[in-house]
Amino acid sequence: MLFQGIISSSLPLKSPFSPKRLSISSKFSISDSDLASRGFNLHRSFSSLNLDDLNTVFVRVGFPRRDPAKILTALQHTPSLLWIEHSKTQKPVAFARATGDGVFNAIIWDVVVDPSYQGFGLGKAVMERLVDQLREMGIPNIALYAEPKVVGFYRALGFAADPDGIRGMVYSRKQQKKSK
Repeated sequence: MLFQGIISSSLPLKSPFSPKRLSISSKFSISDSDLASRGFNLHRSFSSLNLDDLNTVFVRVGFPRRDPAKILTALQHTPSLLWIEHSKTQKPVAFARATGDGVFNAIIWDVVVDPSYQGFGLGKAVMERLVDQLREMGIPNIALYAEPKVVGFYRALGFAADPDGIRGMVYSRKQQKKSK
């Protein structure tokens, strides 16, 4: 299901390839310092992210295992991402990324929280910061795809299903094979 957040902002546009460091503020449900005091480290770059560990989280939430080389390529083309590491294990426990044109539109992808860490607000922490970063860049249209079981989570963050009657469509090789 396609969800879209229509967000208007008069903020100056910034390049998605040099996102400004966000300040700690009370605009998030869990502050950066609260995350740290609970044993979690927030990262805004994939430079120290172990792709095999990320792949493990993907599999734990039901995503298919992905080729690490393709994950790396995707991350190299992702201007905005956030992930949370559990400081004891030094492994990722939450992740989200966004791609787009840096001006009008962004799409959020791969929002995951390791099932062992769900219910602690980590998904909300990642999403609040990612959406805030995109808004600060002046991007008015933020979309994502969501499975039916997590629709309520995204609604609470300001996303709406099919706003203004918009219907998402996906080009699929599988669909093309069926029609032949």
